[in-house]
Parts: sequence; C-alpha cells; structure tokens
Amino acid sequence: MVLPERIIRFQFQLDPYDKNTLFLFCGKRTDRIKGLLWEGDGFLLLYKRIENGNFRWPRTKEEALEITTDQYQMLMQGLEIIARNPIEEISDPAFSM
Repeated sequence: MVLPERIIRFQFQLDPYDKNTLFLFCGKRTDRIKGLLWEGDGFLLLYKRIENGNFRWPRTKEEALEITTDQYQMLMQGLEIIARNPIEEISDPAFSM
C-alpha cells in the first residue's frame, strides 16, 4: 500500500508537511474524496462520501490543480468546480451576431 504522503512527495513533488495545504484525493469510486492535512504533530485524514452523484476530480499528475476556498466549499457541496463545457470567449462579439 502506497502512503498518501509518499504520493504527494514523490508523484507530485510537493511537501506533505506544509501546514497550510489540504491535499485532496479521489479514487476509483468517485462518490468519495479523501483529504490529508499536516497539523504539526500528525496528519488529519478527512473523508467525504456523497449520496447522490460523484466528484469530478483530476486523475493524473498533469490534471492536478490548486483550488480556492470557494471552490473547496463548492466541491464539498457536490458541485462541479471544473466545467465540462466551459464557456468560450468570443473575440469579436459584433461578428458573431
């Protein structure tokens, strides 16, 4: 079994002992998310399972991202923070009408 702090350090090249960083993981069952937070004297492990739906969460190192406090709140409510069909910027609004 690979420990989460090893994944953080060696796969993502981040410091798992950063007291200001909550690391979130979503496994194969996307209705569950786990969090790991170093509190200075040990790790706090968080676990959330939503009853309906699933978390849309990065699966690879390339997809890993930093989220804001607001995005975290949205995620914990089961809302999407990564749009499936993002709105695209129109370069010339007059031309598209």
